[in-house]
Amino acid sequence: MSIFNLQLFGTFFAQAATEGAPGNSMIFTLIMFGAIILIMYFLMIRPQQKRQKEHQKMLDSLRKGDKVITASGMHGLITDIDGNIFTIQIADNVKVQFEKTAIAAKKQ
Repeated sequence: MSIFNLQLFGTFFAQAATEGAPGNSMIFTLIMFGAIILIMYFLMIRPQQKRQKEHQKMLDSLRKGDKVITASGMHGLITDIDGNIFTIQIADNVKVQFEKTAIAAKKQ
């Protein structure tokens, strides 16, 4: 849909709201407000929730031996898991402990 068509669409509804009874203006405002909320939900909130679910699923699937990337950018190998604490080997004889939430991604 081009910008011109959107302008005509907006103009049509604006005229329809002003030509009707005074109550129609309030109904039109509520409908438009509801439409904006739906648009915000489908463009912002729902995709964010989907990403959070996928990230949580990835965190729950981590096991010893998995290669991971932390939120700080460190790459390493999981050597031990103790609840929410992951011990990650980042170099030979260098092991660092991270919270589960600090794991950003699993390397392939």
